[in-house]
This record gives sequence, C-alpha cells and structure tokens, in this order.
Amino acid sequence: MDKIWTLILKESRDGLRNRWVVMITLVMALLALTLSFLGSAPMGTTSISPLAVTVVSLSSLSIFFIPLIALLLAYDAIVGEAERGTLTLLLVYPISRNQIIIGKFIGHLFLLSVAILIGYGAAGFAIALSSESNFLAHDWQSFLKLLLSSIILGAVFLSVGYVISAAVKDRSTAAAIAIGVWLVFVLLYDMGLLAILAADSERMISSETVKWLMLINPTDSYRMYNLTSSSETALLSGMTGLSAENKTSDLMLGLIMALWVVLPLGLAGYILKRRQI
Repeated sequence: MDKIWTLILKESRDGLRNRWVVMITLVMALLALTLSFLGSAPMGTTSISPLAVTVVSLSSLSIFFIPLIALLLAYDAIVGEAERGTLTLLLVYPISRNQIIIGKFIGHLFLLSVAILIGYGAAGFAIALSSESNFLAHDWQSFLKLLLSSIILGAVFLSVGYVISAAVKDRSTAAAIAIGVWLVFVLLYDMGLLAILAADSERMISSETVKWLMLINPTDSYRMYNLTSSSETALLSGMTGLSAENKTSDLMLGLIMALWVVLPLGLAGYILKRRQI
C-alpha cells in the first residue's frame, strides 16, 4: 500500500506543478460558469429551478469535455514513461506492474476530481448566490449526483486511456488512438444509433433494445443518469418520455459505469504484465 501511495503522491505533485492541469481547471470553471449563467438567465420567474438548468447545461458540457481531458491525461501514462526510460527505472524497485497502474490511475483521478469539483462547484455556488430562488433538497441532490457521476465518467475514460497507453509502443500512436476513441464514444456512436433508428421505418427495433444500446456507451449512461434524475431535468433535456417509460434505475446506471472503470483498468494491468520493457 505504501508503494501505491508513493506513486499517487508523485503523480499528484507532478500534475499540480504542471500548468496544463491548472489551465484545465480554469477552463472548466470558466465554461461551467458561462453555461450556468447563460442557461439560467432566461428562466425569469418560472417554476423551473436555475440549479436544474445548470445540471442540464453542465451534463452536456461534461459529455464532450471530461472524456477528452481524461484521455489526454492517461494516454501517455505508460508509453510516455517507457519512451523516457523511467518505466524501466521504476520497475527496478520492488513494485508490481499492477501497483504502477493503480497508483498512477488514482493520482490522475485525484487531479481530474479537483478540476471537476472546483469548476462545477464554483458554478453551483455562483448560481446559489445570484438566484432569488430557494433551492429544494432534490435540486441539490441532482447537483451532487452530477458531481459524483462526472468524476466516475472521468474515471471511465482514464481507464480506457490506460489500456491504450499500455498497449502501444509510442506516444504519437497513443494520442491518435485516444482522439479516435473520444470521437467514437462521444460523437460517432450516437450518430450511428440515430442512423439505424432512422432507417428502421418498420419499427423492428424496440424501445427496450434502444435503451440498452444507449447503456452500452458510458457517455449515454452518464447522460441518462443525470438528465432523468428529476422531472425538471428530464423536461429541460427532452428526455421526459424515457424518464417515464424506460427509466433505468440509478443503481443499474452506476453499476454499468463502475464496470467501465474496473474492466478496462484490469485489462491495462494485464497488458502491462505481458509487455516487454
């Protein structure tokens, strides 16, 4: 455990000294604040909570932004060390390859969590101070679920990034694959699913099948978890029908995302064990 803790501290210190990580935090905070104020400005005196609007806005931002940040953090975690020769030096010490994966992963997850909590927390705090509404408990519950699920979404793509980094031989290849993975999960998968549904004029694909096809993609699981969490977020996001008819339990959505963290991370450890250093 001490060896893993040492690696966690090293990755955290390296990340906090890196201006790129600080820049990510600032950009995330700026985007979150901008989206929150722009989204809540037109609401006026309607019954829709400004915090619910913020949850919907930040969920949309997270689906594009957090996977990209996580993949950029993780893509060279192993292959970068191998190219610099520091991975060979690290393995001289009495530390297993699985411990290297776990230590680096937790260190990167800590950095990403700090960026999310500061960025999104600032947005929620600012909306709470500027709004004349008294937010109900379920409003804050939806916001806290957004924070937690955003961290888990980051963990998912960190794990996927570690698989890429452990499997390839050079950083440029890892970077190209990471961008390709981001495009597939964030853009191309849903576009392909929409194309299939548009071509299904005879309605051969049931709504239950569509739901599970969405759940396979962790970004869609994240979207469903946050945008169907309350009647207000479902109404604002246009997912009222899904929320009422085919809503998946929060436990199931959380389990799917947890599997997306554990399985790729285990695969990354297996690949690294078999890798010739």
